[in-house]
Amino acid sequence: MSERVVRVVVVDDHPVVRDGIKGMLSQDDRLEVIGEAADGAEAIAVVTKVRPDVVVMDLRMPGTDGVAAIRALRAAGSPAHILVLTTYDTDRDIRTAVDAGADGYLLKATPRSELVDAVLRAAAGQSVLGPTAAASLMARRRDAELTDRELQVLAAIAKGGTNREVAKELLVSEATVKTHLLRLYPKLGVRDRAAAVRVAYERGLLG
Repeated sequence: MSERVVRVVVVDDHPVVRDGIKGMLSQDDRLEVIGEAADGAEAIAVVTKVRPDVVVMDLRMPGTDGVAAIRALRAAGSPAHILVLTTYDTDRDIRTAVDAGADGYLLKATPRSELVDAVLRAAAGQSVLGPTAAASLMARRRDAELTDRELQVLAAIAKGGTNREVAKELLVSEATVKTHLLRLYPKLGVRDRAAAVRVAYERGLLG
């Protein structure tokens, strides 16, 4: 039995770039480009209609951009795997795209063979990250890790302890407790104690 062909939609606001990506992918017998779009709004319509396996999505486009399109497709329950292909490699762009639901993130300087491989891997349900994207997400993981002491403070607060009570329990000053709280809030993406405890339970950080 022949290998199943991966069906792809290409999204980019530049026609020449879009044609180039389509041409590169079409050279491989394992891939078939079944649709294209020039912006996020069109991408949502095309993907919904033709139901591809993989969407190769540009990030910054006029009107509805790539991130908004990814969010909309995810909200609609689209099963398509979305691979971002862009010229932008800032931490903010990478993290925003991945948080929106992208399955991969590559730069347009990626060689054809690597792009083809990335599309095939995305179709198989694998996360595909270029070196820059991988480094950015690894850095965020390190930033988001709570220290043992921060977890102790959080656990004590979860039991209802005030800063003074937590300080007494951990044999530290109230100022130290406050410092730990101020450091762990951004790691959890919260602004207060109650939200910190809630998110910590959601993430399984507290038993």
